[in-house]
Amino acid sequence: MLKVCKFGGSSVANAAQFEKIKNIVSEEKERKIIVASALGKADKEDHKVTDLLYLCLAHKKYGMSYDEILEEIEKKHQAVIDELKLSFDLKPEIENLRELLERKGNPDEIISRGEYLSCRLLAEYLGAEFVDAKNIVCFNYDGTLNIDLTKEKFTPYLETKKKIVVPGFYGVLPNGIIKTMSRGGSDITGSLLASIVDADVYENWTDVSGIYVADPRFIKNPAKIETITYAELREMSYMGASVLHDESIFPVKEKHIPINIRNTNKPSDKGTMIVSSVDDEKDNSAITGITGRKDFSVVSLAKNNATSEVGFLSKVLAVFDSYKVPVVLLTTSIDSYSIVVDKNDVKNSIYEIANDIRTKLECEDVSVYDRLSLLCAVGRNMKQRKGMAGKLFSLLGENDINIKTIAQGADEISIIVGVDDEDFNRALECIYRGFVK
Repeated sequence: MLKVCKFGGSSVANAAQFEKIKNIVSEEKERKIIVASALGKADKEDHKVTDLLYLCLAHKKYGMSYDEILEEIEKKHQAVIDELKLSFDLKPEIENLRELLERKGNPDEIISRGEYLSCRLLAEYLGAEFVDAKNIVCFNYDGTLNIDLTKEKFTPYLETKKKIVVPGFYGVLPNGIIKTMSRGGSDITGSLLASIVDADVYENWTDVSGIYVADPRFIKNPAKIETITYAELREMSYMGASVLHDESIFPVKEKHIPINIRNTNKPSDKGTMIVSSVDDEKDNSAITGITGRKDFSVVSLAKNNATSEVGFLSKVLAVFDSYKVPVVLLTTSIDSYSIVVDKNDVKNSIYEIANDIRTKLECEDVSVYDRLSLLCAVGRNMKQRKGMAGKLFSLLGENDINIKTIAQGADEISIIVGVDDEDFNRALECIYRGFVK
């Protein structure tokens, strides 16, 4: 059996967390490949190293001194070195970082130094082999991952009898220039390596004991999800659940490699298993999870005989395309449409978009609403339960919550409803209590 373990920023925040990681990876010899993020926040007053590196770049851009920030980065790593009695010489690395900043080096390389440094320290502490991500994780020039070349470069390292530590979050372009992934990209690195080595399990260690039925920020002590499918998680992630990076699902999903969400601070907790499918007759839960988020905008339009006009909907969507705005949700009736978008994507263009639809498509009835929240009830068993949508709508109606949009996919594993921003918390709670409690 072979396991790939990814440890997030909170799991490598300080020396005490490093000790927990050592206990975890030493417990099972199958935990051979370790991916880690940059040092995270040790407490509320602390700062993530990645945030500090971004701050250095901002200070450089505006001609401000970044000396104090570099000093804080150095102190944070040196504290780990001193407490764990490591021999790693940090000074040259900090000087290299300063040099990169002074000569306006590649911003991605500067940001990647957080993962690089944390994994250099972790590799020494674990007595493991450090494998720099720039030597194995390969991107194409269009920014997509070159999985075949990554496999070719990584495979020789598997011959070592030591454990292997790889920094997450970055790789290299064909010309040798370092490229970072989007924030949270260490999840993708772990998933990619798990896929390449055909791991039996991809363990993602964080500061929570799995995925919860609802967001603990809004629901007090929500139930934990024991098992969830990739499809369900994709729905929940898209609508606001943020335990895993969205793109980290695809590499392991293709090979049916399960993901196990575990808690570094509570390693005895079994966490949540993410799998391709669940074949369990005892599993009869109606809803697996409830999620959602605020701050959406809606452009609603109506036009007589719109359904008879060939290409009308494509023309509507082309207006959004022209402003580079992705559509989150589309609901329709006979001659009317509501297009839901992220408010942040249209904060400077929403009324221009509405005006273009009005004039170019000859729609007199066009309106904008910008205080919409979307809630999503997800469950693999929903299609087998009669009246699920009716019960959900009744729960909201009984609590005087007005539904503004409704959507359900053909696979019937989710129902999405739109409500006013001010009703979001109340709607989430009444759905949770109605279906889970």
